[in-house]
Amino acid sequence: MKSKKENVNIITLGCAKNIVDSEVLLTQLKANNIAVNHESNKRSDTVIINTCGFIGNAKKESIDTILKYAKQKEIGNIKKLYITGCLSERYKSDLIKEIPEVDEYFGTRDLPILLKKLNAKYKNELLGERIHTTQHHYAYLKISEGCDRPCSFCAIPLMRGKHISKPMEILIEEAKHLAINGVKELMIIAQDSTYYGIDLYHKRMLGELMKRLSDVKGIEWIRLHYAFPTGFPMDVLNVIKENNNICNYLDIPLQHGSSRMLKIMRRGTNREKTEHLIKEIRNRIPGIAIRTTLIAGHPGETKKDYEEMYEFVNKMQFNRLGIFTYSHEEGTHSFSLSDDITEKIKKERADSIMQLQQRISYKLNQKLIGKKLKVIIDRKHGENYYGRTEFDSPEVDNEIIIKGHNKTIKVGDFIDVIVKNAKEYDLTCELT
Repeated sequence: MKSKKENVNIITLGCAKNIVDSEVLLTQLKANNIAVNHESNKRSDTVIINTCGFIGNAKKESIDTILKYAKQKEIGNIKKLYITGCLSERYKSDLIKEIPEVDEYFGTRDLPILLKKLNAKYKNELLGERIHTTQHHYAYLKISEGCDRPCSFCAIPLMRGKHISKPMEILIEEAKHLAINGVKELMIIAQDSTYYGIDLYHKRMLGELMKRLSDVKGIEWIRLHYAFPTGFPMDVLNVIKENNNICNYLDIPLQHGSSRMLKIMRRGTNREKTEHLIKEIRNRIPGIAIRTTLIAGHPGETKKDYEEMYEFVNKMQFNRLGIFTYSHEEGTHSFSLSDDITEKIKKERADSIMQLQQRISYKLNQKLIGKKLKVIIDRKHGENYYGRTEFDSPEVDNEIIIKGHNKTIKVGDFIDVIVKNAKEYDLTCELT
């Protein structure tokens, strides 16, 4: 077994799903009596980089990070360098040739092999247990792996494989362990959360899973991410509405507002159906916050298509929105199309959409002035506390700012505030 004196440092890049993977690795190594840290500044004998290979910018960050630690190995600051995650899965053969300083590359489903390389054994009894690396009061709960959707632009199936749901019993146990360790908020994540259960139970079981998670003692907020719009299981809306600890929040990536582009993207829907779905969601759950993501500059996108997306965003008035510029990814269907839009035009279109969303967000936030909101506190900086409402997910959504006060507040506390001022993405509040 590896000596305690030798230590491992895990570096995580990319999305929340990678965070969960790193947390599982961290838990397994600690259970094997290996000294391990997550993104530590201390000198380490072994570094493991969990990479992202989704789009161009993410790939560049991953490669730059690998090169940085390869240099550290070259000068003797670290002994071993291992690479895992999506970039390693997708480009392993190329990386071996280009960055031979790395000791070994592992794919997204090679955890047992990676553990063996570290003289550790995969412990099945740890299923459901996880040391989380985020703030102690919230955690991501990954309910499935991979994706069966045929979206033209997406390389996820190339890196993560086919959809595999995690058994419900294991997810409930994992949620219980997280709650015992102080987690109050769960973020449900997957490549496509709405597909959950089809492979195991032969029907969509997301609603049932959310209902059972809501019964876990200590979990006060449950938040749903990455719900695919085509075939959206409407029973989920009833579960959200009927359970007070499930946030009135839905992350539903729509990708475009032009029916023509949605067809090219192989999304299995059109604008009319999308608008009907959003309207139905809002009718069933008044006041729900809807977050979406879009893509600007996909092959074939004309000025008219972009203008339709702009008008779509203006009409739908999403509470939260992000937009990416298209990245031409080899192995995808879209890669067979001509990447015929310049990076300059892609960026201009994305910036224009975000400027529109900024105005929408400002208008919606202004309506909150004078309202009472429940907030979870994420951090303290100086004299101010920063938190979120049930309508906001960490890192990507609005923040609540609570200025100097006399009452003692702790990170992870739920408190009630009154909104005093509102900007595009920040609300300044006072305690009630």
